Amino acid sequence: MARKDNAADAANPGRLKQIALTYKMTRRADSKIGLVLGAVGIGTLGVFLAIGFLIGHPVYLGILGFLLAFLAMAIVFGRRAERAAFGQMEGQPGAAAAVLDNMKRGWTTTPAVAMNRQQDVVHRAVGKAGIVLVAEGNPNRVKSLLAAEKKRMARIVSDVPVHDILVGTGEGQVELKKLRTTMLKLPRVLTGPQVTATNDRLRALGDIMSNLPMPKGPMPKGMRMPRGGPKMR
Repeated sequence: MARKDNAADAANPGRLKQIALTYKMTRRADSKIGLVLGAVGIGTLGVFLAIGFLIGHPVYLGILGFLLAFLAMAIVFGRRAERAAFGQMEGQPGAAAAVLDNMKRGWTTTPAVAMNRQQDVVHRAVGKAGIVLVAEGNPNRVKSLLAAEKKRMARIVSDVPVHDILVGTGEGQVELKKLRTTMLKLPRVLTGPQVTATNDRLRALGDIMSNLPMPKGPMPKGMRMPRGGPKMR
């Protein structure tokens, strides 16, 4: 029991420090985060206190309001922190791969299944919606990458629906912060066993990440494909 208590005590400062760092990062991109959280907390508590006085149970409703106010603040903070993080990642090569890597269960992602020397890149995600190719880079250049990847996959998964998404802020593109929501809205047409079978067949194609010593997440700006690297299909 003593060891468990010590472990819990050691973990709590780490969690608090992480929350503090997240708050500082969010405040740099969202200067009103403190005011928003305060308004949400006070507003929620105030509503429950008012209801408590009206029905004659201010203490009970006050305690419930305090707990719900804390929960509401946590939810709002999480969403605004996520939005701030996406804002900082926007435009960085490999940012979409970081978002895909944090997708909920049910999706299998493979980063950088296609790439060129200009850092235009295509990532692949497989789920019950089928295959989703997520491209980031120059809209004109990624079209050829998407076409080549679709042609490559068609040899073994021609019976699976394929969706393509171009991440960006231009017309016909999906903003990074809306990428996960857009994918979750896609209609589910495959069963669990079909998703597994599709992943098994796609593994035979491989991906360039298995042959290149590249870091996970957003890639450093100025990074170029090595001249001696594998050729893109």
